[in-house]
Amino acid sequence: MGLNLNPFTWWNGATLGTIIGLRGKARVGDDALGNVYYEGGKDTAGNPRRWVIYEGSNDASRIAPEWFSWLHHQVDDIPSRAMPAPRPWQKDPLPNMTGTALAYRPSGALEKGGHRAPATGDYEAWTPDA
Repeated sequence: MGLNLNPFTWWNGATLGTIIGLRGKARVGDDALGNVYYEGGKDTAGNPRRWVIYEGSNDASRIAPEWFSWLHHQVDDIPSRAMPAPRPWQKDPLPNMTGTALAYRPSGALEKGGHRAPATGDYEAWTPDA
């Protein structure tokens, strides 16, 4: 039988303290990844406070760009009203793939055999004019 550590761990989503602290705050929306966004109260500069509660592990690269803009006060209204419609050629954002099998590995990486193409010969080392 496993122990439910979610109320006490920040890496699995919102802690119990965060959930209690969001009482009375307005839920303004969610994104395609399941993250939920809240707004309420004022910070010390008088700007509205904004939060994200992640669906799953807390990874800042899992926030959609339009919601990132909203969180950082680059746009005033929620993204569905403030941002233009996405262009057909735009790709969906990807989370950070570092540490996964889908991470970028150049041809000289150890995971790809550790061999890279030889130099092309157009490099000339600098030597001092002593």
